[in-house]
Amino acid sequence: VQLQASGGGLVQPGGSLRLSCAAAGSFFSINDMGWYRQAPGKQRELVAAITSGGSTNYADTVKGRFTISRDNAKNTVYLQMNSLKPEDTANYYCNARIVVPTFPPKEYDYWGQGTLVTVSS
Repeated sequence: VQLQASGGGLVQPGGSLRLSCAAAGSFFSINDMGWYRQAPGKQRELVAAITSGGSTNYADTVKGRFTISRDNAKNTVYLQMNSLKPEDTANYYCNARIVVPTFPPKEYDYWGQGTLVTVSS
């Protein structure tokens, strides 16, 4: 199983970006999915998460600006980022808890490779 993230880049303050992360491989189901970020010299932090049923939660620093969503048919999670600020600059990582076809089936934690978001004028 692999998670492939895309959509990062350079954007001016106040701009928008949309990140995508698709799961590929052999698995039964995807449970929680989320986005984390890590800025230089800082610890990785949760940005937003979404359950398989669509319930969401957000870090206080992004509430009202970022929206997480998922397309279960495409095994993909998205992060729409609006009103971006310089302090949003970081590597963004997607995460998913995926049930794989072992016997018995077991849930594992998977990470994408990271996509860099730079907010600067």
